[in-house]
Amino acid sequence: MLSYYGRLSSEVYDMDKPIGHSFGDVEFYMNRLESCKGPILEPATGTGRILIPLLEKGLNVDAFDISKDMLNICEHNCKERGLNPKLFEGKMESFSQDTKYDAIIVPTGTFLLLHNREDSIKALQNFYRHLSDGGRLIVDIFLQTDISTGTVSTKTWDCSNGDIITLENKIVEVDYINQYTISHGRYEKWREGVLLQTELERFPLRWYGVEEFRLILESIGFKNIVISSDYKFGQYPSNSEQVVTFEAVAIK
Repeated sequence: MLSYYGRLSSEVYDMDKPIGHSFGDVEFYMNRLESCKGPILEPATGTGRILIPLLEKGLNVDAFDISKDMLNICEHNCKERGLNPKLFEGKMESFSQDTKYDAIIVPTGTFLLLHNREDSIKALQNFYRHLSDGGRLIVDIFLQTDISTGTVSTKTWDCSNGDIITLENKIVEVDYINQYTISHGRYEKWREGVLLQTELERFPLRWYGVEEFRLILESIGFKNIVISSDYKFGQYPSNSEQVVTFEAVAIK
């Protein structure tokens, strides 16, 4: 079985998207959560890119991730800044906490990693159960615009100690009926021309239609759904390149 956000890919994520690095999402989520006095949950928190700015803003945020390597980096990043949030390992579709949250946030399209429809529905239902009455779910998705099998991309990162990490990524499967792609990524770490470490990653990614996702949220019981694009609240998307954000209220 290929790894999923293992040690090398987690290291790359921390370098490529450092704490506080924003695509417009950090400011957007801060603004939307500004009035939130109760507990907040961030599933799939990764290395803490968005979690830490929210904590530093004084918000009460718990977080979890499926990847131990991601959580280890996140915990280290928090400790460096004197922060001690509740972090735990878990899956979006099956985590269980006693807390009822005033908001659950899933930024930057991370929700799309649940490529099986059944798992994605279970996750949304699980979010609904963990929200307080009137609690909000805020989740980003994006449309896939390049889904040709065999497409290969390569990237390189320079580490602070002089090592080099390379990534070769290839789309190996496109399922148009079930709306997902599978990519394989090969990470390699090099030092002075010598290969130190290599890691293969299986990376699934689902896609939804904008109105399709609204209907799914409604079917679960969410109300007062607002659709935004490119982190402009209430601005309905106008092209396929935009990030689409859904904000929905759990009325119980």
